[in-house]
Amino acid sequence: MIDHTGIGVRDVARSAAFYDAALGALGLRRVVQMPEHVGTDGIGYGIEYPIFWIDRFHPPGVKQHTAFVAKSCAEVDAFHAAALRWGGVDNGQPGFRNTADGYPPGYYAAFVRDPEGNNMEAVFRES
Repeated sequence: MIDHTGIGVRDVARSAAFYDAALGALGLRRVVQMPEHVGTDGIGYGIEYPIFWIDRFHPPGVKQHTAFVAKSCAEVDAFHAAALRWGGVDNGQPGFRNTADGYPPGYYAAFVRDPEGNNMEAVFRES
């Protein structure tokens, strides 16, 4: 099980505006902010503690993939819309994914590229 993860970014402020909106649509918020201009500049997102970090400490441009849990299809839709409004690029419209492509039944997701080119996903799994 993963406790937390993160990605390196070139511009923390620019990425923070994107993640404030996109992760806010999933009920996550900034819970920790490291001091600026000390070489690490980072922000941790979560509910009570950080589960996802953006920072200048890790190398940017690695083009990672991270999937965030949504509580409903509507949250996936809101994540996608907020991400696009704040500089994200569509990488897969919200919708149910095809089991023929390897997705399990009831897999509803949306994909966006963040300002650094990372692939971010919000997913709701129907029971």
